[in-house]
Amino acid sequence: MVNYIWVFITIVGIIFGLINGTMEAVTKAVFDGSKEAVTLCIGLISVLVFWLGMMRIAEESGLLEKLSKLFRPLVKILFPDVPHKHPALGYILSNMISNMFGLGNAATPLGIKAMEELKKLNGGKNEASRSMVTFLAINTASITIIPTTVIAIRMNYHSASPTEIVVPTIIATILSAIGAVLIDRYFYYRRSRKGR
Repeated sequence: MVNYIWVFITIVGIIFGLINGTMEAVTKAVFDGSKEAVTLCIGLISVLVFWLGMMRIAEESGLLEKLSKLFRPLVKILFPDVPHKHPALGYILSNMISNMFGLGNAATPLGIKAMEELKKLNGGKNEASRSMVTFLAINTASITIIPTTVIAIRMNYHSASPTEIVVPTIIATILSAIGAVLIDRYFYYRRSRKGR
């Protein structure tokens, strides 16, 4: 669907440029945007590689395992339908920890694997289970301690203080995660009451 939206926006932009006689400006904007996108990607790759390397070191040193043990009681409260030793819990914890360090690119495959495991628990149904809805809410509004990607973008654009976003990000993401869990629980209990 997103691909169709981008194609539509591109076609409208080109047609608008042809009608108004500003095709030269449209062409310049396309090439300037492409050049800036490549520069931005190279800057992001370096930061992501660094943090993914740090995650690998944390994994090899056992730090990720300790963090997983620390958050396991919270995850069990949030996902009571998931059995204690089920692989979905491991993927959920890894996804949450990756998101905490602002590694959305690393968290995405873990989130997909978590959803696949949760779907298996749901009997392969196409309807989302309680745990799937909760995971989606938490993943979307995940707590971020180090907003790696945002810091990298701010560094690329020569921000005077690229890390000043850290404290507001922590506050905003904690509030959004609490809000997501409260809304998720509200609708779950409301639906449960209607089902009785």
